[in-house]
Parts: sequence; structure tokens; C-alpha cells
Amino acid sequence: MKIPNYRPSRDPVKLFVQEMKIRKYSNSTVKNYTHYINECLRFANKSAKEVTGQDIRDYLEWLADEGKSSSTLNIAYSALQLYFSSILKRKFFYKLPRAKKEKRLPVVLSKAEVLDIINKTKNIKHRCVLELLYGSGLRVKELVKLRMRDIDFDRGQILVVQSKGAKDRYTMLPGKLVEVLKHQQRLKQLNDFLFTGRLNNRLTTGTIRKVVFQAAERACIGKNVTPHTLRHSFATHLLEGGTDIRYIQELLGHAKLETTQIYTHVANTALRSIDSPLDVI
Repeated sequence: MKIPNYRPSRDPVKLFVQEMKIRKYSNSTVKNYTHYINECLRFANKSAKEVTGQDIRDYLEWLADEGKSSSTLNIAYSALQLYFSSILKRKFFYKLPRAKKEKRLPVVLSKAEVLDIINKTKNIKHRCVLELLYGSGLRVKELVKLRMRDIDFDRGQILVVQSKGAKDRYTMLPGKLVEVLKHQQRLKQLNDFLFTGRLNNRLTTGTIRKVVFQAAERACIGKNVTPHTLRHSFATHLLEGGTDIRYIQELLGHAKLETTQIYTHVANTALRSIDSPLDVI
């Protein structure tokens, strides 16, 4: 096999992209980080070597003034820190603070709402999409990458390959979906994507979001429902049913338990055993 001559680019942004690829950053991270670097350089109207700590601070303040969330600000911060500190070896970054994280509770559906969304979806493929998002707690990016070989019928598990953090994990395969998925198994090859559209291409995350949005509209759900809402509902309903939170952490693929603990604030396990003072007067 011929190995092409490797010539590192002198363009600092291209060098940054090369570095991220070597570090095995996801395509979406590479795209997002590159966007914030280019935007910051345009904002400062300077070359990378001329940018100062004050320029970075002014750019982050501009993002905040534009109404960007703490999450967006911190992604931009991480991009700039990697670029200026790790690639260009600049020292000014150590004095720049990160944005304080917003503490927002996830939107969670009741079991009745989930059932209504599923039952009012007549398209078999779309119904299966909804049932897997809720029944297995998958992220939308994980769902579109599922292949037939990832479904283990004997063990009742789904293998999630190289998800967030470049990690594999197992999650549960709902028993109600075994029959329909076995039917798919007879129609597809092991390496085929589970959900495909025209020309046998896998469904996109945008298509899945549209499927979920339209399903929630049909069920007249008054909440902002996204694929992640079904994942939130999966975790919350497991917690309310008595499932150990560390097991839920494993199913969701969270690196830290504190990420999973957000669901303790939306689960109504404790509230169900307490009467409102209005109900007892």
C-alpha cells in the first residue's frame, strides 16, 4: 500500500484540524471547534499569532451578548483553549474563566404521553424509531448508526458502538420490539443500517427529529419534544420504577454519576407519597 507523503500545513487552522483528527475527535467536534476558531479570528481581525487574551475575552463576551447559552460558550472556550494553548502554546488562557453552567431540568413526558405519541404513529418504521428512543434510551446519533449486527436477540441487548467519548456500551432491547426487529433481520444483511430511507441510505438525525416532532404534534403534546426528550423520559421512568441510578448511568453511557443524578430532580417518586396541603385542608 502506498503511503502518501505527509506535509503538515503551515496554516494554523488547518494544523489545528489535523491535530484534532489525530486525537480522534468526532467529525461534529472538529466542525464546531473550527467554526469558533475562524469566527474568533474574524471577530478580532488579527492573525492567530497576534490575538491576545483580551481579544478572546471580548469574543466570548460578544457570544454572551448574542444570547448564546453557557453550553455554547463553553464549547467555544474549549475550542479556543485547545487551539491557542495546546497548538500555539500561548499562555494567556490560564486567566480566562469558563461560563457558569445553566441548571435547567430536562423536559420529561409522562408514560401516558409516551404511549399516546407511539399509538398515534401508524408508520411502522417511525413507530419503531420512537419505541427504540424511549425503550432503549438511545441518543439520536446512536440510533441512526445502529446496524443489524448490533442487536443481540439472545441476550436482549443492543450494542452501541463508539458513541460519545469513543466508548462502546450495551443498553436494553425492549421485548416488545423483538418480533419487528427479527423481521428486519430477515430482510437485511448484518452490516446494514437498521433504519434506512431512499437508495438504502441510513436515516439522518434531521429526519429522526422531524419524525419525533410530528408524532408529538399528532398527540397534541404541549411540551417541546425532541428525540432527547424520549431519552430523558426513559431514564426518569426507570428511576421512578426503582432502578438503581448507577445501572441507569451505564445504560445511558454517562461518564459521571452526577450527570445521571439530574433525573432525581424530575422523578416524582418522593412527591407521590406526599399530599399537597391544599388536598388535606
